[in-house]
Amino acid sequence: MRHTKVKDLLNSTTTLQEVNAKGWVRTFRNNQFIALNDGSTINNIQCVVDFENTPDETLKRITTGAAISVIGTLIESKGAGQKYEIQVNKLEILGDSDAEKFPIQPKNKPSLDFLRENAHLRVRTNMFGAIMRVRSVLSFAVHNYFQQKGFVYVNTPIITGSDAEGAGEMFKVTALPFDNTPRTEDGKVNYKEDFFEKETNLTVSGQLEGETYAMALGQIYTFGPTFRAENSNTSRHLAEFWMIEPEVAFNNLDDNMDLAEDFIQYVIKYALDNCQDDLKFLEGRLLDEEKSKPQAERSEMALLEKLNFVLENNFKRVSYTEAIDILRDSTPNKKKKFQYIINEWGADLQSEHERYLVEKHFKCPVILFDYPANIKAFYMRLNDNTEPGRETVRAMDILFPGIGEIVGGSEREERYDVLIEKMKALEIDEEELSWYLDTRRFGSATHAGFGLGFERLVLFVTGMTNIRDVIPFPRTPGNAEF
Repeated sequence: MRHTKVKDLLNSTTTLQEVNAKGWVRTFRNNQFIALNDGSTINNIQCVVDFENTPDETLKRITTGAAISVIGTLIESKGAGQKYEIQVNKLEILGDSDAEKFPIQPKNKPSLDFLRENAHLRVRTNMFGAIMRVRSVLSFAVHNYFQQKGFVYVNTPIITGSDAEGAGEMFKVTALPFDNTPRTEDGKVNYKEDFFEKETNLTVSGQLEGETYAMALGQIYTFGPTFRAENSNTSRHLAEFWMIEPEVAFNNLDDNMDLAEDFIQYVIKYALDNCQDDLKFLEGRLLDEEKSKPQAERSEMALLEKLNFVLENNFKRVSYTEAIDILRDSTPNKKKKFQYIINEWGADLQSEHERYLVEKHFKCPVILFDYPANIKAFYMRLNDNTEPGRETVRAMDILFPGIGEIVGGSEREERYDVLIEKMKALEIDEEELSWYLDTRRFGSATHAGFGLGFERLVLFVTGMTNIRDVIPFPRTPGNAEF
């Protein structure tokens, strides 16, 4: 008999039918009531066992974590909290779970740290089941949005010879032996003997390659894994994460901001429309967590209220220069409560500054634009008519409450001569990026794009506070388990 998903059983409109359900035991009470979950929904279905006619040996094997199959009659539930239950006629243990050794027991309420150490099993909890279903729906919404808008999905390389960000914090890719690495006469690693015959790394961004495709296909997006060898052991950083990067020919910075805002609001609404049960559960989890915090540290809005607030309000657009003035005159800056004090124009904003602007000053998502050129990447378009020493670029960052920066983007420098000058000033090898420069030599045009860290989006939508909890198997400094 073909089994039916728990989600479909709970949404059924007909009872007194014989059904087959398969899943994992969450709890087993009074030798009679099994809470069964198969991952299709946060809700369990209750399966009522006729314990008097079920062998003791079978009853003993119905333990938390065990995989079972039940065949029985779907009936209206007599108990509170569920619409239907299954009156079990036949039960089969598909996979035992040793009750003494299974690490995730409902009665123990395991900590998030403990669950991270058991990332291969944590998805069997309500919390992580909900997070991963929301992540899946958001991922679909990303593709749905761009496909509906006529964007072309492009797969940019994971192994690359270029450093798009110019930060140098990249994971090297090599097939050379570590114990007998070939060297040149001056003692440097001889990459000519390596697999690609040159130095290569894991990508930090698909943007540069994406630009080349936008300059032929008009509007493209990438959605894939990116890697940073940045030794940041924080709740907001991962060494391996997923990035969404649209790039659009003929768009300027204003178009770019419009696209980013529309995109974010679309995917959040899609999650609200399609993950109601999971988001309601995650809202309850967040409320419970916040009860232990001092009143001043609690969120001003519940999770669903916060998500709807983002949908119903335009993002506040503020220039970097205006933001610096606000921060310089702010109470935490004057009282030296910021870790990084803002003294002058040109400072690189830190997370504490971004969150102050969003959470305390404007109290809504903020788009900062027109940043100082010397703190932004070489490919960002230099603004015309800026005063010497205060040159700015057509860059933008979107800042969210609780997260800080969620999007970084810019209008790209389409002028060949200006781009060359910027590369020379930063000692970026023109030969290495000659293919990128070709897009400025042959049919250059205004274009713009942005990058959105997918995990930070999932973090915001689920209300979680640590980025390691919104990706199946987090990769962080000192941690490459599973």
